[in-house]
Amino acid sequence: MTTETGAGARVNCVVDAEGRIALELPTAATAATAETAARPHLLLRLRPKKGEPVTVRRTVPLEAAGDGPARAVLEPLPALEEGRWDVFLQAGPDDTAPVRLRQGLRDLRALVDGQLRDRPSPVAVRIPYATKEGYLAVRAWLRTAHAEAARIEVGDRSTTVTARLHGATFEDGAVVRLRMRGSDTPECDVRPVTDGDRRGFRFTVDHEELAAGTPAEGGVWDVFVHPAADASPVRVARLLDDVADRKASFVHPAARAAGAVLRPYYTLDNDLSIRVARG
Repeated sequence: MTTETGAGARVNCVVDAEGRIALELPTAATAATAETAARPHLLLRLRPKKGEPVTVRRTVPLEAAGDGPARAVLEPLPALEEGRWDVFLQAGPDDTAPVRLRQGLRDLRALVDGQLRDRPSPVAVRIPYATKEGYLAVRAWLRTAHAEAARIEVGDRSTTVTARLHGATFEDGAVVRLRMRGSDTPECDVRPVTDGDRRGFRFTVDHEELAAGTPAEGGVWDVFVHPAADASPVRVARLLDDVADRKASFVHPAARAAGAVLRPYYTLDNDLSIRVARG
């Protein structure tokens, strides 16, 4: 059982460049433990798929310092599993209902230029954000390798994407592969132009070619990069900053080709895709 309504305490958080999240909440919020043997702690729960139970949890100790706020620190390791984590206060024994915490101040300045630092494998990203209801949650990504999208230039005939590879480097046989969602085929392969450090790259997608490969009812092409001929696919996405959800806020221009309208966009997971609609 979970308490999600009522006077949930507001928790402030500060994130540093290494992904460490420091959380503070009023000491009064933890006063319910004064007459029990239980120590207050924060409870993070990975949001399950619809209809499934919660199975993945993480606890973080809370420490009070005199009359100041209680503080908890979520360290970078071990990394959080990929998904959305809701934040609760467990102010009593484990058999009492945890209280979901509301968003207070969020200091995410250390994340703004996160794309400027090369990341090792696995690439772990965590961004605190406020849900639609005002609760604090953490969006986490955990990927063996990651291709961070940067500039997206939509022209009349083609779209060019500039990106950078993290957790891997380019080798012979590298290819950018656009895959029609919901099927292993059709696919559209593009050769990337790589920088001297074998991490930065760019690729150009021809609009007419992509429209010609799209079914009559339209569809969505998901964008991957294979860093080598035999390498596993790496999703192209934009994760390394302070924006947890960019689908609605980052809107790219559309282009017309071969009787279709093409528009690059970011999915709910901040992955890069291209939607092709007929008409």
